[in-house]
Amino acid sequence: MRFVVLGAGAIGGVLGGGLHRAGHDVTLIARGASAEALRSGLTLQTPDGDETLHVPVGTVEDVRDGDVVILAVKSQDTVAALDSLGGRDVTVVCAQNGVANEVEALRRFERVYGVFVWLPAQHVDPGVVQVYCAPVHGVLAVGRFPAGSDETAEAVAAAFTEAGCHGLVCEDVMRLKRAKLLGNLINGIQVVIGDGAEAERLHELAEAEAVACLDAAGLDYEPDLRALGSRLSAPRAVHGAGHANSSSWQSLQRGTGSIETDFLNGEIVLLGRLHGVPTPVNAAVQRLANRIARERLAPGSLELRGFQG
Repeated sequence: MRFVVLGAGAIGGVLGGGLHRAGHDVTLIARGASAEALRSGLTLQTPDGDETLHVPVGTVEDVRDGDVVILAVKSQDTVAALDSLGGRDVTVVCAQNGVANEVEALRRFERVYGVFVWLPAQHVDPGVVQVYCAPVHGVLAVGRFPAGSDETAEAVAAAFTEAGCHGLVCEDVMRLKRAKLLGNLINGIQVVIGDGAEAERLHELAEAEAVACLDAAGLDYEPDLRALGSRLSAPRAVHGAGHANSSSWQSLQRGTGSIETDFLNGEIVLLGRLHGVPTPVNAAVQRLANRIARERLAPGSLELRGFQG
């Protein structure tokens, strides 16, 4: 099984580096400054120390029929990343936030797998990833999309375990990913107003809207992810920092000019519009977080007003 990691950020870096360390045939695909930095080595910083791995770095032209492509780009970049593969006969494994990526992949490729990712990691500087749990870096549940499991899912989950995570197979992986979506709704809130008690309160309101939308759409979700989280090693500080900031915050820090809020809070807004459920909190977060990314404003520099619990 040959792996290609498309998007060597926090998740892609941890998986690509771990797979390479374990002896798998793996190639990282990145662009610009990230690609240049990775050619000099991928540095993984963990609570147990730093490690530099020399993982092969390539381009989409290096992707071959039969490869397993681990899609680890942000959701707003998914369509462009999939289209760049040029219709090759590959297996696509979506290790991403949100629940829309697998649909786009299945539109273009026959073999698609979803991955529920619980991996506290951070990528701000090119070629460097901080991983806050060790020796078990994360929990990754793999399942065929739209549902089911097979030998490929088992092989990918086993490879993730060899890469330093707890890999497992899940018959209904989207049920887990919808549950994570509920938690990820706070990402955009923190981008708009920062962290703290008010952010937590607004997260509760955003989650309540989301649950109403999922129920209206007849979409199931895992009510409690704590059993999966217990398989992680306890988070510890890396270079003085005690935890990873959200993936949305990391995008702002890298100055990308875009953010994944359309596929987090925006996913709830879409469901609400399809099924007649009001989503004022998520709609406001979506609009304001996108403004912060587009105008490159400082995180926490706007306000969310008028929402009562």
